[in-house]
Amino acid sequence: MPGEIGRRAYPGGVTTTDFAISALVVSPLRRWDGRPSDGPTPFDGDEHPASVRVRAHKGLVGDRYFGTRFTYAAVTFIAAEKIARLQQQLVDGALFPPEHVPFDPRDARRNVVTQGLDVDALVRTAFTVDAGHGPIRFRSITPANPCAWMNQVYAPGAHQALRGHAGIRCEPLDGGQISIGPARLLDVEPLTDDELRRRVSTAPIT
Repeated sequence: MPGEIGRRAYPGGVTTTDFAISALVVSPLRRWDGRPSDGPTPFDGDEHPASVRVRAHKGLVGDRYFGTRFTYAAVTFIAAEKIARLQQQLVDGALFPPEHVPFDPRDARRNVVTQGLDVDALVRTAFTVDAGHGPIRFRSITPANPCAWMNQVYAPGAHQALRGHAGIRCEPLDGGQISIGPARLLDVEPLTDDELRRRVSTAPIT
């Protein structure tokens, strides 16, 4: 069973943590693009596969960031618990609750949605995930900051409330496969200051 989120201080202090991958979001389009008032970009394909192939330094096969120059941000992770917390903040006791409740963590448009993993604690680390198909190493140098679309997707105030809780951007260092279901976090190591500065300075600005 997945452990409680945030139970361990991950950077440099974890050997194995069981968690679950509850959803995958893989799409060739940036559907939350432009002005939120214009609505999302339509897409008729399947954006929520049960499994996806990972290519080292390229990303998830079939995703909008696969093979682009934004290698440092090719794969994004988010903890479903952070979206549940957002719902508690914005919906419980609200005089005019939003129409779309419960909040769907897939609507945050992060590639990998987890349960039982403190995703935000993994920023600025290198870590390994095994989702039943063998270990895959990732390197995260930046958080995945929320955008104004979150106010449209979830409820007014979501953009501000998700700051610091909206997941992380990663570069896959190995190829492999990720599937929905049980997974393990392995071998978390903080990035050195020199490596972090060098990679942040060369990362494209989005």
